Amino acid sequence: MRYLVVVHHDRPGGPFGVTVPDLPGCFSAGDTLADALENAREAIVLHVEGLLSDHEPVPAPAPTVDADGGIVAVVNVDDGLLSDRTVRLNITLPSRIVGPLDDAARRAGTTRSGLLARIALAHLARGAD
Repeated sequence: MRYLVVVHHDRPGGPFGVTVPDLPGCFSAGDTLADALENAREAIVLHVEGLLSDHEPVPAPAPTVDADGGIVAVVNVDDGLLSDRTVRLNITLPSRIVGPLDDAARRAGTTRSGLLARIALAHLARGAD
């Protein structure tokens, strides 16, 4: 998906601010234009992940945007990162983990798969290896 973003650079040498008109509340910034756009890509992914986890609709990108005095740029986000489509996996875990995992999933009001997905997303969001 390609979301149009608006880049604001109010003073020379200052940071670049980025808003995403199609995703209210989604914004970012960076010291350089390249940093600002990369940070915007990450902000879009996190914003859409939040919408998906809250079972909210993800707005489709609009073909145009009112720049409101800013620079219009395109940020490309891999569609695969935004997909809520499930993929069946076959994993192997030690049996001593399965019971406590299922108990934790029940307490969280989700399934084993749902809990593992939450854990994986939290791990990826921290940038952990």
